[in-house]
Amino acid sequence: MKPLVVPPAAQRDPNSVQVLSAWIAEKQQHCTLKIGMWHDMGRDEPRAWGIFLADTVRHIANALQEQHGVSASDSISAILESLHDELADPTSPATGEFSHGHS
Repeated sequence: MKPLVVPPAAQRDPNSVQVLSAWIAEKQQHCTLKIGMWHDMGRDEPRAWGIFLADTVRHIANALQEQHGVSASDSISAILESLHDELADPTSPATGEFSHGHS
């Protein structure tokens, strides 16, 4: 198992919340999500996830630029194209269950 490190800001902030954890295991994607947090704060949950994912795409693009010299804007374009293609015609189904437990 090869987990990522917890970001220093999350370690410092006693109010930090993990909202997404994603793994490739047994040749498939597995993830846990904290659904409802933004709704409980009176925000539009799908829109808030969109903002969160957009920020995540920017972080990925910046990392690709730093590590591999690929321009961030080119990476964002490629990621968005792949995202739209995958949503329109999935290479595999998204299966699993949602647990309503709270932590």
